[in-house]
Amino acid sequence: MTDISNAQLMERLKAAADNVGSKLGGLTDADVLAPTELPGWTRGHVLAHIAHVSNAVARQAEYALRGEKIEFYDGGPGGRTQAIEMNAGHSAQEHREYISSAFTRALTVLDGLDEDQWSLPISYRDGVVRDGALAYWRELVIHLADLQLGRGPETWSKEFCLYLIDFLSARVPDGLRLKLLPLALPPMTVGDGSNAVSVSGMLTDITAWLAGRTPTMGSLRAEAAADSVELPMLLPWPSAFPAK
Repeated sequence: MTDISNAQLMERLKAAADNVGSKLGGLTDADVLAPTELPGWTRGHVLAHIAHVSNAVARQAEYALRGEKIEFYDGGPGGRTQAIEMNAGHSAQEHREYISSAFTRALTVLDGLDEDQWSLPISYRDGVVRDGALAYWRELVIHLADLQLGRGPETWSKEFCLYLIDFLSARVPDGLRLKLLPLALPPMTVGDGSNAVSVSGMLTDITAWLAGRTPTMGSLRAEAAADSVELPMLLPWPSAFPAK
């Protein structure tokens, strides 16, 4: 878990939202239709998801303040997919307005929380409001990179990378131990299996790979028993939905 305070997390969220907003001003309708590296998703799909997850985090907090829990996405996984598909084809201006409104809703409710309210239970991963806010930070930073508007993984801060590596340790398969060797930084280990693989490269590239994104600063090198090997396959992204 990241050791940043709730106040610091709010600062990170506001900065991340500002970064997204600053990149949307010049988007044209044609830009919205451009494909991304996410399979089957255009920029419009990513933009719709950013707005949708903003509203999802907001309602987690809103219901928590009433002492209630509600599904992260209205309609669950199917509702998430339907909402994204329905909104992906909007014009650039419609996306800007929808995202701006969703940012205002999410940031307003989170910014109004007192320290105790950050620990109110929510349905997201059977966690608390802070877990939802951390997820929101991840979503804003990562999906801004997915938009391919000049803020790719190479711009991710060391703080964000270290946090994301910790969160994504759940993607390491059983039996595998990854020794991560970021350049100019201490090594770190994720996973506790007996099959050891080392992965070396820039911190942002290692983090991008763990997040299923393309490294942008150079190539990663994987080794096992002093021999070069392919980067190992990882498990799916940790689900937003608690196990049934």
